[in-house]
Amino acid sequence: MAKKATSKRKSPVRKKVTPKKVNSNPDEVRLNKWISSTGLMSRRKADEAIDEGKIKINGRVVYELGVKINPKLDVVKYQDKALRPPKDKTYIMFNKPKKVLTTMADPTGRTTIGDFFPANEHLRLFPIGRLDWETEGLLLLTNDGEFSQEVIHPKSKIPKTYLVKLDGKLNQYQTRKLLSGVTIIGGRVKALHIERVKKLTSKVENKEYEWVRISISEGKNRQIRKMFAKVGLDVKKLRRVAIGSLKLGTLATGKYKELQAKDLLQVFEHVQFKPMKELKKSDSSKKASTTVNKNARTKVPRRSTKK
Repeated sequence: MAKKATSKRKSPVRKKVTPKKVNSNPDEVRLNKWISSTGLMSRRKADEAIDEGKIKINGRVVYELGVKINPKLDVVKYQDKALRPPKDKTYIMFNKPKKVLTTMADPTGRTTIGDFFPANEHLRLFPIGRLDWETEGLLLLTNDGEFSQEVIHPKSKIPKTYLVKLDGKLNQYQTRKLLSGVTIIGGRVKALHIERVKKLTSKVENKEYEWVRISISEGKNRQIRKMFAKVGLDVKKLRRVAIGSLKLGTLATGKYKELQAKDLLQVFEHVQFKPMKELKKSDSSKKASTTVNKNARTKVPRRSTKK
């Protein structure tokens, strides 16, 4: 007996459903970014405070670094004190003396940059970057977290220029090494520009010491000292004299002044280094004088500064 033919049922075609993307609340912002905007501390310090359990959101301690808040609805406290963004942004240029900590306060009582500001002025200021204990010169302070982040971010590649007194003479071989790059703790770094400063080297010092001007775009811990140590030279004195095109000028040691919008733009301006003689390709004499490639320049894009 012939089998009755049966028709096969076609399985229904299932349409692939793509879940709709949920737009994040435009009012929400990362916690560390918002804390920085209050002028209390930088983003890095804010992350440390969160990790140490010093931050509360709506009465609860938060440890998550990437958490977001809605400033219009959430109450954020640091050590049980409510935080609020400052009404006015402040930007300060300070000439830091030696043997002063780059922090606004020190629990052990050591001298800090905060000691140079009236108590009612430094509460919401924090330094942009840092200079070590023995280094003097130009330091920026602000209560604007976004401006601080833009200045110190590696992508900005803002040149920082220093005057350096060396315990010895910088020769051509050492100069080439610094310009091509050396490896220190934290990674590989290099100088953007190096030149002798003859006016600062007296006849008495000329036999043993030498002053040079060096520009770098990184900002690693004790970077200048470590770079010269890699080529066999000791740094006797170190002074930062410029950030971008913003120069320290004649501002006295231990003094500060408030910066205006035009000054802030100079931080991001293109730096035009002085042209110098080319380095010789051959290096048979390592006692040759210091010269650099005249085309060794850095390009820093202009940026608009929000105030």
